[in-house]
Amino acid sequence: MSEHVCVVVEDGVLSITLNRPEKKNALNQDMYAAMTAALEDAAGSREIRAVLLTGRGDSYTAGNDIADFQQSSSEGAAASGASGFGDRLVRLEKPVVAAVNGLAVGIGATMLLHCDLVYASPAARFRFPFVDLGLVPEMASSLLLPRIVGYHRAAELMLLGGFCSAEEAREIGLVNRVLPATELLPHARGAAKALAGKPLGALAKTRALLRGDLADVIARKQQETEILQQCRQSPEAQAIFRAFMTRSAAG
Repeated sequence: MSEHVCVVVEDGVLSITLNRPEKKNALNQDMYAAMTAALEDAAGSREIRAVLLTGRGDSYTAGNDIADFQQSSSEGAAASGASGFGDRLVRLEKPVVAAVNGLAVGIGATMLLHCDLVYASPAARFRFPFVDLGLVPEMASSLLLPRIVGYHRAAELMLLGGFCSAEEAREIGLVNRVLPATELLPHARGAAKALAGKPLGALAKTRALLRGDLADVIARKQQETEILQQCRQSPEAQAIFRAFMTRSAAG
């Protein structure tokens, strides 16, 4: 288990807390592996009936750690950590609640599209920066985001890549509710605990009906992954990554 991922099981809820606040909870391969393992435990446990995702500090997650992303790319890892985590989250048959305490960028935003309930603090900000990085969306977000917020709002978020505030996210249906920072985690935990106390069979069947056939989601995720791997090796994306690393080193 990664030191940067805290996993706790209580009252039938598996809580996953991203714990790398000094890096805005940016995700590396070890963190992806730890999150995937936790979701595997949730999938196979009769005790665990719901999952809660959150972050520590002022960020939910700033997305991929660019240095780690670059290294895994050069080693031919093909973002296996992120892909494996995404596959496990998409196929998870238990409800997932997210408490977005701050910055949610890249996969920090796209993973929310696979959660059943999403709560945010006023400090939360959402961004889908893929085009600005020379990449394409992932986690089937090119399919799910337009379904949730409508095509034109999705195009604005994806193509322009700007930030979306917590209140804007609530207005367009990206989050359920915006709560004061002190109430966010208790409310999200309460919702996850309430889900864990529901009749398991009825809950699972209702969730499956709400989500519908996942075949198109899985297919789109695979399509995005293939295109993203092509893009990340492109001169365009590599130049953007080099410039980012130079700025980070100078800062």
